[in-house]
Amino acid sequence: MRALRPQLPDIALALLVTLIGIGGTLAGAHRFGPDVRAADPGALALVIAAGAALLLRRALPLAVLGTVALLVSTYLLLGNDYGPILLSLLVAVFTVARHRPARTAGVAAGAALLVLLIPTLVTGPGLRGLLPAAAWVVVPFALGLTVQVRREAVARQREEALRRHVDDERLRIAQEVHDVVGHGLAAIKMQADVALHVLPNKPDQAEVALEAISRTSSDALDELRATLAVLRTGTGREAAPGLARVSDLVQRTREAGLEVSLRVRGEQPELPTAVDLTGYRVLQEALTNVLRHGEGGRGEVAVDYAADAVTIEVSNPHSGSAGEGGLGIPGMRRRVEALGGEFTAETTAGRFRVRARLPLEDAQ
Repeated sequence: MRALRPQLPDIALALLVTLIGIGGTLAGAHRFGPDVRAADPGALALVIAAGAALLLRRALPLAVLGTVALLVSTYLLLGNDYGPILLSLLVAVFTVARHRPARTAGVAAGAALLVLLIPTLVTGPGLRGLLPAAAWVVVPFALGLTVQVRREAVARQREEALRRHVDDERLRIAQEVHDVVGHGLAAIKMQADVALHVLPNKPDQAEVALEAISRTSSDALDELRATLAVLRTGTGREAAPGLARVSDLVQRTREAGLEVSLRVRGEQPELPTAVDLTGYRVLQEALTNVLRHGEGGRGEVAVDYAADAVTIEVSNPHSGSAGEGGLGIPGMRRRVEALGGEFTAETTAGRFRVRARLPLEDAQ
């Protein structure tokens, strides 16, 4: 029942159309002299009824259109001239075309047109009046359909933008968790392999590996908790890792059994949060790839700070080719390019090299 209660804009529109219809009908009786038939109470009642029907134009658009079309047809069959009552028909046709599917609205508008043509053929100008009469239905139908198509297009664009945002957010969450968990698990696996290998003959070295596993897992859990807190609440970004912790990251990789050299050139400036976190994640994922796929157990890390950019490079002996599968390399590429940076991952001269250049000016 609530849906049948007219809304305030519909009440105002129905009242306006009714007043225009009454005023125009009364004025038309005297505008052209005594030869024009004066509006009788019956004609005014039809005008008022057609205007009042618009109160439910959005709740019952098809019923309102049928009612208004019958009232207008009756008004004309009684010998009244075309007048402001047709404004009610315009509004009813427009509403149907605006709020109902195109096929349904087309059928309803066609039926209303047939009803309107009856007085045109019976009491009106005959065939000469078909085109003018049809215009009272075709024009508002076209306008209503145009408005509907445009609003549906805007709604689809909004839904598509929301869907892309959700997909991007899911990908970002997957990438964050992948980077944190992947690096920790890769280091833990290598340390566990070392412990299993030396346990029978060198239990003291196995103990060292197990202690490294404990530290690595604790660090990874702390970082995972901080990352999930940021993703869950959008706060806590001050706890997000950055390039100031590059030494800790390299040391953790060394404890996993990988020989890693670190070279830092230049003085680290105050980095934008996005650049700081992206640089750390690129280093983390690149070192994870070295742990998983590197040859020779060696790697090199270089971080160069300049006034306009930070350049990160990780390389290791490798005879294969750069793989784009999984989330690793594509994820690093996405992160860097999202900041307007440059990213390469390729094998040259027997070394696999990951290089990322992060501009500072565009990320401010």
